[in-house]
Amino acid sequence: MTLIGVLGGSGTVGRVVVERLAGWGTGPLRIGGRDRDRAARACEAAPGVPAEPFRVDLDDAAALREFCAGCDVVVNCAGPSYRVLDRVARVALAGGAHYVDAAGDLVAIDALAGGGAAGLDHRAAVFSAGLMPGLSGLLPRLLAADGPLARLDVYVGGAAAIGPLSAVDALLTRGPRFGTALAAWRDGGIVPAALKPLRSVSLPGFRDRVHAWPFLSAEMSRLAAELGVAELRNYTVYVTEAIPEALARAWADDGAALDAHVPAVVAAAGADLAATGPYYAMLFQAVPRDPAPGRPRRLLLRTPDSYALSGVVAALTARELRAGTIPPGAHAASEVLSASRTLAALRDDPLVTGVELS
Repeated sequence: MTLIGVLGGSGTVGRVVVERLAGWGTGPLRIGGRDRDRAARACEAAPGVPAEPFRVDLDDAAALREFCAGCDVVVNCAGPSYRVLDRVARVALAGGAHYVDAAGDLVAIDALAGGGAAGLDHRAAVFSAGLMPGLSGLLPRLLAADGPLARLDVYVGGAAAIGPLSAVDALLTRGPRFGTALAAWRDGGIVPAALKPLRSVSLPGFRDRVHAWPFLSAEMSRLAAELGVAELRNYTVYVTEAIPEALARAWADDGAALDAHVPAVVAAAGADLAATGPYYAMLFQAVPRDPAPGRPRRLLLRTPDSYALSGVVAALTARELRAGTIPPGAHAASEVLSASRTLAALRDDPLVTGVELS
């Protein structure tokens, strides 16, 4: 039977991957992490399928090779992504396995595709198999299924805890391979300084008034170019201004190490949670070029836990790889998953508290 390895399987994202794969009966699992006891406890979340715990560390090359050996698919939920990059993908591919990363981004894809990774010609490596990037670039494709869009507005965010490792990842998301703050996509290109933050606004699906900060991510630029969207505006939504202020202070402080600003980002996320409780929403609003009646113009998805929902997306990606629906090569999940099949699966998942397509 197919063996699927879940690296970081005892963490918030990894445990959901384990639970979903076990629930779908995809086959035996190998659950890896630095703490074997925690991995063993994660195995208990996989009733009905064989599951083995495995001690492995990202910095232990031999243990990583041993973990990947014999796997048909390796799902990485360990982080932080700036340390992982394409390291696990290379080992998995060399061992004959497909690869899924719940995080990762274009930097990791470029590193893997440009570095002559062994096995990439007959195995697939799928990055950004999470909520954002991931679902954020996949779901709006449903609004463009019947023809090109004149405009697409994207709002993704809410309140979620941010740990120290995730805070470092957030602080590092700067530069052209990640995106451009305050920019919009118009008529085939990036327009810098085109937008301003939307403060204290009401948005469908979001609790109370929120603050929406324009950030044209690399994922959104690729989406707009591929689908021929005339104008795309992408916003990250916060329930308070604590996180964007903490990030702005860090990025303005060129003389200090990013680690010095991690506590402030973690505390800012805590302030958001205290304000509203945990929740996340994804809102996509489209204006079709052809205003034919019956075309969907809005998609809204809500979840209480953005990290856990990323685990669902990673598990769905592993299932698609196992089914052979994804071609060989290095990919972003939003560009190879089926938007319709993914949304159908999410509608039935307990971590999704609402889906509206209208």
